[in-house]
Amino acid sequence: MDVQVSSERARARSGLRSSFESQDIEPHTMRFTGSGGEYFRVWIVNVLLSILTLGLYTPWARRRTAQYFYGHTLVAGSPLEFTAQQRRMVVGFVVLLLLTVAYQLAVNTGQDTAVGLFILGGAALSPLIWGSAMRFRLANTRWRGLRLQFAASWREVYTASWPVFALALVWLGVFWGLQSLAPAAVVNEETGRKLPEVTAPLIGLVALGLLLTVLCIIRLEFNYRSLLVLRSRIGNEAGRWKPVYMDFVKLWLATLAVFLVSLLVLVALVAGLFTGSLGLVSKLGKGGMGLGIFVLIMAAFVGALLAMMLATAPARAYREAALFRLTWSNIGVSRIARFKCNLSTGGYVLLRLRNMLLTVLTLGFFRPFAMVSEYRMKLESVTVHVKGGVDQVAGRLGRQQPGGIGDALADAAGLDLIG
Repeated sequence: MDVQVSSERARARSGLRSSFESQDIEPHTMRFTGSGGEYFRVWIVNVLLSILTLGLYTPWARRRTAQYFYGHTLVAGSPLEFTAQQRRMVVGFVVLLLLTVAYQLAVNTGQDTAVGLFILGGAALSPLIWGSAMRFRLANTRWRGLRLQFAASWREVYTASWPVFALALVWLGVFWGLQSLAPAAVVNEETGRKLPEVTAPLIGLVALGLLLTVLCIIRLEFNYRSLLVLRSRIGNEAGRWKPVYMDFVKLWLATLAVFLVSLLVLVALVAGLFTGSLGLVSKLGKGGMGLGIFVLIMAAFVGALLAMMLATAPARAYREAALFRLTWSNIGVSRIARFKCNLSTGGYVLLRLRNMLLTVLTLGFFRPFAMVSEYRMKLESVTVHVKGGVDQVAGRLGRQQPGGIGDALADAAGLDLIG
C-alpha cells in the first residue's frame, strides 16, 4: 500500500514538473548598456544650454535624458523607446511655467484671494495632472514596437485620490480645533504682548493631525502605484499587483528606523568632531589662537556638511530601494510575465552615500556618473519571467495592439521621467 501511494505521489510530482516545463518560462535579466562617460556628454550639454537659456531648454533636456536612458534599457533583449513629440513637451512646460509665474505674482503682490484660488485649484486638479502624466509616460513608451497604455478612467483616478481631499479635511479640522481649544492669551508683564498658551490638548491635536497626514500620504502612494499597475496595458494584457496597504506602512516604519539610526550616528560624529576641535584649540594655546579658530571653523563646516549628507540621505535611499524591490517583486503582466527583484537596500544606501560624497568633492560634475550607477543597480536587479517565447508573446501582443490617437491633455503634461 505504501509503495502504491509513493508511486502515485511521484507521478503527481512528475506531472507538475512537466506541466511547469511545458509552459516554457524564460527568465530575462534587465540590462543597461549605457555608461557614465557617455551620459556625461548628454548631461553637460543639457546643463550648459539650460543655463544659457535661463531654464527654457528644460523640455529638450528632459527628452534627451529620457531617450538616452530608455534607449540603453534592455527588456528581454530589446531596448525601450521614448517617442514623445518635442512640441507637446514644450507646450506642457510653457503651461506649467505660466501657472507658476502667475502664482508667484499673486503671492508677491499680496492677492490672498487669488493665492487661495490657486491652492484650491491645484488640489482639485492634482489627480487630473497625475493621471495625465501617467498617460503621457506610458503612451510614449515602446517595446518592440508595442505601445503601453494607462487605461484608468478619470473617475478611477479621482477615487484613488481620496487621501488628497481627506488631508484637506484633516487640517481644516485641526485648524477649527485649535481655534476652539486655545485658551485666552496670556499678557507678558514685561513686554505687554499677548502670548498664546500651549496646552496638552493643543499638542495632542497637532500630533494627531501629523499622524493622519502621514497615513494619508502613505495611502495616496499605495493607491496611485496600485492603480498605475492594474490599469496599465500592453496589447490587451493588464498588469497584476500583489502588495497591500500594510506593506507600505511597514516600509515607512522601517524608513523611520533608518532615519533615527542615521541621526544618532550623525550626533555622535558631530559631537566627536567638535570635542576634538576644542581639544586641538586648547593645546595650541594663546599663541596659536588664530590657527585654532580657523581649525574650529573648518571642523564646523565639515560637521555641517556631514550633517546635511547623513541626516536624511540614508533613509531616503533606503526607502527608494525598498519601495523599488517591493514593487518589482510583486507585479506582472496578466498571465504572460512576472517580475522579480533582488535589489540590496544596504548596497543601494552605500552607493548613494558614495555618490553624494563624490558629487560634493567634484562640485557636481560626478552627478551623471551617479545617476547611471544608481539606475544600473536598480534596473539590473530585476528579472522578467516570460511564459512562452519572447517572440511569440510579442507577436500575440502586437495583434492585440489597439489603434487611435492619444489623449491631448496627456500629451501636454510631459513631466520629468528620469530623476
